[in-house]
Amino acid sequence: MYFLGELILILTSSVLLGQIFTRLNLPAVIGQLIAGILLGPALLNCVKPGALINLFSEFGVILLMFLAGLESDLALLKKYFKLSFTVASVGVILPVVFMGAASLLFGMKIIEALFIGIVFAATSVSISVVVLQEKGQLHTPAGTTILGAAVVDDILAVVILSLFTTFSHTNGNSGPTNNLGINLLLEASFFGFLWLIYRLTPHIMQVADRLNIAHANKIVALILVLSMAWLAEYVGLSDLIGAFFGGLALRQTTQYKELDTAISTIGYTVFIPVFFAKIGLEITFTSFLSDLGFIAVMTVLAIISKFWAGKYSCQLFGFDKTAANIVGAGMISRGEVALIVAQIGRKNQLFPQDIYSSLIFVIIITTVLSPFILNYFIKDNNDARYSNKNGNEL
Repeated sequence: MYFLGELILILTSSVLLGQIFTRLNLPAVIGQLIAGILLGPALLNCVKPGALINLFSEFGVILLMFLAGLESDLALLKKYFKLSFTVASVGVILPVVFMGAASLLFGMKIIEALFIGIVFAATSVSISVVVLQEKGQLHTPAGTTILGAAVVDDILAVVILSLFTTFSHTNGNSGPTNNLGINLLLEASFFGFLWLIYRLTPHIMQVADRLNIAHANKIVALILVLSMAWLAEYVGLSDLIGAFFGGLALRQTTQYKELDTAISTIGYTVFIPVFFAKIGLEITFTSFLSDLGFIAVMTVLAIISKFWAGKYSCQLFGFDKTAANIVGAGMISRGEVALIVAQIGRKNQLFPQDIYSSLIFVIIITTVLSPFILNYFIKDNNDARYSNKNGNEL
């Protein structure tokens, strides 16, 4: 019964704080994180992560990665592949290089520094999409580029994460056997299995639609995704990789919108808020002042690495300076994937545990700042158009 009380506190505070941040045109996820900070040892200390909270959190992050794959628009990716791939690739490389190098200067090991770079390689464009929609910029070349690059960005981040966890093996054996060669072969075979599942998924879902059971296609979709997540973890990869690619496989089916609505309802009513609150529960302020320099440097690098990647990649493809700035600003926001990667790093001790809270602060700061930066460049673009229309000097 004690867990039910904790769950009530988490969900109530998540709804209230999420609503406040939504009213401020900021992601509700920031409110859910702050709910965890408020309830956890950092402040009120009335909720502590236990077995059930950890279980709900784990299921929540699997559903979150499944939805990320399900909502990835592969048609958009195919249409703007070269530009999107360039923006996303440079946007992955620069954070790894910049923030990895800075981490080395702060005294971290090479493996730890690389993983911190990977944490900030992923982009969350959900908040950028809201700003672009409000300003009527979503279907412009800049808006379309941001959406396409986000798809590639998520895929690259997941693949890099899987490769890193495979070859780092910081906790010793990470596969089903004690033979590294066999484990690597199994992990490679898993990606071959992903291709097979991708081809078979439409046929599996057609069979599910013919079953005379309520919500059969949703149940089958969950079985498919949970099976892929379990298999990925079994061969030594992250279960989130299986969930993400399960979502990509289901994206190609005719039922994907129905599945998106149903799984979103399941996830965002209970499990996903618990996951974000749990991240907040693990944050403390004990080393905040001593890590302030680290937080400031990482925040600056997190912003300029993505901004420069988007801006200069677009200029190579003929975008004017203002449109390129919009793309760069639209790629700044970190969010769900960065938080997930940071959580994986903490669980597997892939970076010093005492800087975990600082990494979360950097993710929060960049996510909060990104809509203001994007709005500035959109306003600058609109002002330039107005001046040009009236014959004034640009």
